[in-house]
Parts: sequence; structure tokens; C-alpha cells
Amino acid sequence: VILGAVISGSGGAHTLGKLGSITTIAGAFTVALAAALSVYWMTKLALPVSTSQAIVGAIIGWNIFAGTGINFSSLYKIVGTWIFSPVLTAIIAFLLYFLITFFLKKTNTHLIRLDSLTRTGLIVAGAFGSYSLGANNIANVMGVFTPTSPFSDFNVANLFTLSNVQQLFLLGGLAIAVGIFTYSKKVMMTVGANIYKLSPITAFIVVLSSAIVLFLFASEGLQLLLVYLGLPSFPLVPVSSSQSIVGGVIGISLAKKGRNVNYAILGRIALGWI
Repeated sequence: VILGAVISGSGGAHTLGKLGSITTIAGAFTVALAAALSVYWMTKLALPVSTSQAIVGAIIGWNIFAGTGINFSSLYKIVGTWIFSPVLTAIIAFLLYFLITFFLKKTNTHLIRLDSLTRTGLIVAGAFGSYSLGANNIANVMGVFTPTSPFSDFNVANLFTLSNVQQLFLLGGLAIAVGIFTYSKKVMMTVGANIYKLSPITAFIVVLSSAIVLFLFASEGLQLLLVYLGLPSFPLVPVSSSQSIVGGVIGISLAKKGRNVNYAILGRIALGWI
């Protein structure tokens, strides 16, 4: 999470910064506090709420209060990804499920070997997912503070320099990591077991699918490569990791013909997003 935030977190923060002008630390603190309280309340209810929606709503509220303009071009871009990202994750998870199950049937992998591969895959997918989460969602945590950063560039033993924004992202990455470690169990149980019971293999697919989507919307390097190749690129936007992961779970459930899905929990989650 921390590496993703420091190394690759600037793209989404730049887009979020265009949404509205917050030029004082007091304003940035107010916006961040409003978003944090919303996410805290929804987390208490064990609902995977979108931090992206919370921070965007808080920025819009501040802009209305301060009488400043809203960049509707950036707003439409961000809102569009809220719809597109869970659908894309569901499609990727759906396709990966059939690809992996086809491969396992063809190779006739021994149960012990399969268990070892699954454990390794979960660790790798989890690490990639953590990096992508930090890279994409650090904008939700620290994006509003970037125009008023109190830090100056810091040289580390003449090896590399941490910019003032990277120092903000380092603190934000640490905060995300602490929050995940201390306060995310209820939400994890909702996503991993209460919507649809995931096996180790399907859990790997969901995590990998979500990580891919978060990375697509966070990587400046990938965006530049796609533009260089003349291919359509993804906007650098802080997408909702919760919506993405739920989209992956739905993709798996659709691959299994929608059996055993807890639609009541799914409805509560959708209500929380609204």
C-alpha cells in the first residue's frame, strides 16, 4: 500500500485536484474529516462504502460552501468510472474464472500442488492488490492536501529525493495500512463471505481482477505506453476499490449462474453507495 502510494499515487490525485479549488489547510482538513466520518459510519455498519464517493461529495460540499466553481469535466470523468470500474472488474473476474478452471481441468493438478499454487497466488495477488490500492486510492486520503502541503522536498542520504507530495502520500499510505490492519475485519467478512462464499481460487480471481482495474486507472506509465502505441488509454482517476471488489464477487457469482448470492446484503451495499 505504502509503495503504491509513494511511487504511483500522483495520477489520481492530480485528477481529483482539478475537481475543486481547496487552497487552505483548514479547508482540506474539513473536506477530509467529512469524508472520513462518512466512511467510518459505513464501516461500523460493515458496508464496503466508496471512499472515492465520500471525498468527491465532500469536495463538492466545500465548493458550494466556499462559492467556488466545480470542474464538471473532471466530475463526469470520476462519476463515469464509478459505473465502469465494477462492470470491468466483473467482466475480468468472469473471464478469469473460466480460463483458470479450464487450465486446471486440462492439467489435472494434484490437490497438494493446487493448494500450494493457490496460496502463492493469493500472496502475489494480495501484494499486487495492495500496491494498486495505494496507487489509486491515496488520492482519496491526501489529494485535497497536495496544494497546501507543509513539507519541503527531502533528500534521503543523497540516494533519492522525496518530494513534498510524496511525503504526504507516505503518511497517507501508512494511515491506509493502519486502517486496514485495525478496522477492516467487518467489511472484509461482508465482501469475502456474506455476499457470496468465496473459495481460495475464486478469492484469488476476485483480488486479481480488482487489482488489475485499480492499476489500470492509476498507472501513468501504462497510460503513456497506450498513448504511444496509439491505443485507447484509461483516465487516471481514483476509482472505488469497494465497488471494484464487489464487482469481482458478482462476476464470480454470474460465472456460477448466480447461485447462493446474498441479494439482501448486496442491496444494503448498493444503498450505502447511494
